[in-house]
Amino acid sequence: MKVIHQTILEVDLNKLSNNFNYLKSKLKPNTKIIAVVKAYAYGHGDVAISSYLEKLGAHALWVADFEEGTRIRKSGINIPIIIANPGTKSTQEIIDNKLDIVIYNYELLHLYGKLDTEIRIHIKFNTGMNRYGFNVSEVDNVLADLRKYPKLKIQSICSHLAASDNSTEDNFTNEQFQAFDNISNSFSSGFDQLIDRHILNTNGVLRFPNKGYEMVRLGIGLYGVSNNSSLKQISSLKSVISQVRNIKKGSRVGYDASYIAREDITVGVVPFGYADGLNRKLSSKSGVIIVQNIMCPIIGKISMDSCMINLKGTSAETGDEVVIFGEENTISSIASKLNTIPYEIFSSLNRRIKRVYSC
Repeated sequence: MKVIHQTILEVDLNKLSNNFNYLKSKLKPNTKIIAVVKAYAYGHGDVAISSYLEKLGAHALWVADFEEGTRIRKSGINIPIIIANPGTKSTQEIIDNKLDIVIYNYELLHLYGKLDTEIRIHIKFNTGMNRYGFNVSEVDNVLADLRKYPKLKIQSICSHLAASDNSTEDNFTNEQFQAFDNISNSFSSGFDQLIDRHILNTNGVLRFPNKGYEMVRLGIGLYGVSNNSSLKQISSLKSVISQVRNIKKGSRVGYDASYIAREDITVGVVPFGYADGLNRKLSSKSGVIIVQNIMCPIIGKISMDSCMINLKGTSAETGDEVVIFGEENTISSIASKLNTIPYEIFSSLNRRIKRVYSC
């Protein structure tokens, strides 16, 4: 088969399956899994990933806004799709596409309640992160308002852990659990039934599986980013060398003539730059690209659509494959160099990159 795209994100669906099942094994058998596929499934392609997660048995999908949800729904996905931030201008699209919504303030509660149309909702509470959600003190008022709108069909109550991966903050995390338990008790009493609950993310599942309640939300762990060695990064990003040139000691490379060769070197140009998701700070943060199993340093400033690497130690030629990240140059290691988190790197990958799936 002729390769048309020079840069390809290879996604291993078998690894996605293994990650899903490993995390599932930490939970009670009947715990429902909400798979997080927002931000284009963390850069991996939301439609393809969502379809596969549906086959794996995900109970629902979690996205950021109605546009993400609508695109996935129109692809043929049948399981619930939960919109974390439904907004106030997209009510008809949400109804037409049978999307669930998260209600986290009174404006949304009354807006959707007064539509007098059956809508599946999830009520979010703030238990300490202080981002989205009703405050714990507002439980009784929320319950009273919900009773006014019987067509709002409550599917769950939820909250978000702020520091589930940080053992030094476990006292704070346990305070969040206690607050959530208090909210849960009020809801169960207020509606004379148990409402599904979820607060755990990936690190929560790994560290506090006894708090799985009826549902969990799995995000970054599905894509294989974790300190747990059983979770495998599901993707590798590959490109090619589009030009090779030999330069003399003292020659300059890239914008601002920022790199000066200390010896005669061979430079490879890779058609992947900051517009594609290669953080420009890697120009000066020990960024590397793997060529023939050798970590070749990025030299000069990264351009919009390309970067340059020192091919010392390789016999690379134009057209040869390079690995931008993968099993060796992992997303976590790149994030560490940039003093950021893997989420940012994944979600920055441009959609013009070709995604190829294998299983």
